[in-house]
Amino acid sequence: MNEEYAVIGKSAPLVDAKVKITGSAKYASDMTMSGMLYGKILRSPYPHAKILNIDTSKAKALHGVKAVITGNDTAKVKYGIIEKAPWTMNECILTFDKARYIGDELAAVAAISEDIAEEALDLIEVEYEELPGVFDPEEAMEPDAPKIHEDRRGNISARAFWEIGKVDEVLKEAYYVAEDKFQTHLVIHAPMEPHVTLANFDSSGKLTVWSSTQVPYYLKRGLARTLVMPEGKIRVIKPHVGGGFGGKWEMLALDFCASLLSIKTGLPVKIAYTREEEFIGTHRKHPQIMWLKTGVTKDGKILVRDSRIILDGGAYNSCGPITTHLSGLFQAMPYKTPAFRYEGLRVFTNKAPCGAMRGHGGTQPHMAMDVQLDKIAEEIGIDPVELRLKNSLESGETTIVGYTAQSCGLKECLEKGAEAFSWKEKRGKLKKENRGIGIGSNGFISGEQVHLTISPEAYSAATIKLIEDGTAILFTGASDIGQGSNTTLSMIAAEEMGVTLEDIKIVSADTDLTPVDMGSYSSRVTLFAGNAVKAAAKEIKEKLLNVAADKLEANVLDLEAKNRKIYVKGSPEKGIGIPEVISITQKLQDGKPLVATGIYTPSGINLEEASKEVSKEGFIKYMAKTPLSPTASFGAHFAEVKIDRETGKLNILRFLATHDCGFAINPMAVEGQLEGSVHMGLGYVLSEEMVLDKGLVLNPSFLNYRILTSMDMPHVETITVEPVDPQGPFGAKE
Repeated sequence: MNEEYAVIGKSAPLVDAKVKITGSAKYASDMTMSGMLYGKILRSPYPHAKILNIDTSKAKALHGVKAVITGNDTAKVKYGIIEKAPWTMNECILTFDKARYIGDELAAVAAISEDIAEEALDLIEVEYEELPGVFDPEEAMEPDAPKIHEDRRGNISARAFWEIGKVDEVLKEAYYVAEDKFQTHLVIHAPMEPHVTLANFDSSGKLTVWSSTQVPYYLKRGLARTLVMPEGKIRVIKPHVGGGFGGKWEMLALDFCASLLSIKTGLPVKIAYTREEEFIGTHRKHPQIMWLKTGVTKDGKILVRDSRIILDGGAYNSCGPITTHLSGLFQAMPYKTPAFRYEGLRVFTNKAPCGAMRGHGGTQPHMAMDVQLDKIAEEIGIDPVELRLKNSLESGETTIVGYTAQSCGLKECLEKGAEAFSWKEKRGKLKKENRGIGIGSNGFISGEQVHLTISPEAYSAATIKLIEDGTAILFTGASDIGQGSNTTLSMIAAEEMGVTLEDIKIVSADTDLTPVDMGSYSSRVTLFAGNAVKAAAKEIKEKLLNVAADKLEANVLDLEAKNRKIYVKGSPEKGIGIPEVISITQKLQDGKPLVATGIYTPSGINLEEASKEVSKEGFIKYMAKTPLSPTASFGAHFAEVKIDRETGKLNILRFLATHDCGFAINPMAVEGQLEGSVHMGLGYVLSEEMVLDKGLVLNPSFLNYRILTSMDMPHVETITVEPVDPQGPFGAKE
């Protein structure tokens, strides 16, 4: 426990814990409005087919149906994530030319009940011309493969390539070269809360949308673009969200369809995806085929890596071009690599699009890198932990692709983890018992700094308003999606201002009320939004300190704010309560409220250069001129397992996660996030897999898509390493 601080560095329950535990928290699915209609979406049963005609007359005639829309009722504006590269925006909300995967959206209805809406879908008659499909990314690149998008040669969605150093020469000089092929399978986010949107277009011409989104401002922008409406006429509100993991980063068909149906009917419309729709109609994690070649010295120092990756992108771009780029960049951490060549090819197939899912572009190559390192360690006779220690990044070092680890606790994670896990005592001594131990290391950015998407005025902003009783209302655009960011930001504000956590009332993720924030993704909220909150809190605190200095007849530099009091440093008894200072300040300002705003935009950004890095041909260059992130976090995980050789059943006997997150604002929340990451990672490895047959999902439910239950999970031990990072609020990272 850090005694220097009154609020941060100490475990605190989430500020929304009570409403969630009692069941009073309102999610989008809980919301209703007077006169509300229910929306449903018609999806293609074919993986690849021309749309010759859609007849909606019977559906419109059904009693209780209020509106039916198809692609012809839209502005036919294509959308996507990367606004700065328009060629990537290739998805239609309601397709009007051809379906490119089973589940592609064709039409939507709004009716007075869900049953009537479902019945109306059955009455819509679609005339198709079936086309040959392609489902394997390597086959899709063949010259005679069916073309999914006519303007993309070879079905290539995006290509990234760079070579830093003389890779072929260094490979020849290496003492040992490992060359391997790895492949990952298809998985999906599977949040407990499916996607839900409620839209209401009122008589004033204002559209209000409640959505289970991670990115209210992105969603507002996407709706404005596709509906051809001014952004000022659209308000997006994020209620409680039951998990996102990247799957709620993008606008999907339900956001648009609920909005357009509300505009058509003048009534509120809610669309809630079923669990089956979550599996067939949302975006998922990229399967990757990876070829890795790594050369090392005799004592195990990495000299070079040569990497080629094919990403199965599904039918549309989504954020896949970014994933393609990141799949190369993330190979530069957490280990030093003096020479590096990378080619990434994202390929269209007739399957649902792949997008962002927890560490997109990072988890797949990191798995391959770590497995290959274990092979190298065995071949050259070195302990896998020692091999990692020998090659670990260190604080202040710049990677070969140009971004700096401002702080890096990886070596400490490895050393503390190995000691706590009794690695040396166990290694090589468990085989007779069908047991084994393993290790994997990781590095990940603390917020993506390169915005090829849009050009924000600020990456994150926060406003604080003080009330006379000492309450501070914190307005932030950051989205709490269950990870606890509302609590973290409230703790930062309370610490900086010298009040208690109970004094902070937070209002978040409402585009009409809260300042801009780019959303929850890339582990960015604590650093980006946290810095903005800290700046706002600092500004408002300085106003109070100046007033208190006059009242206490003290030098403002000698004052400290802590525990709802401003006092002379070292003499808490010589002070004045913050509520009293607020009252005095407001009187001095003729009743003007005490308000301050803070912003955070990382330094070193060149948006114009960044936008040039993605060309019309889908070629992504190495972005050396724009740092990837202000800093990065690191960690190492240790597992002990036992295998039944007759049945193949694997039991996890022990799991230890060590993590460098910078200064831990809320240690209990850090522990919870680590446990959650282990749960998702183990599910990816042991049980989760989407099974497809020519684009048809065969297991679209939790009955057969097996996420790990609490009974399947081992006890997860955690160790937090806390190097103070110069970029983050109070030294915090993600």
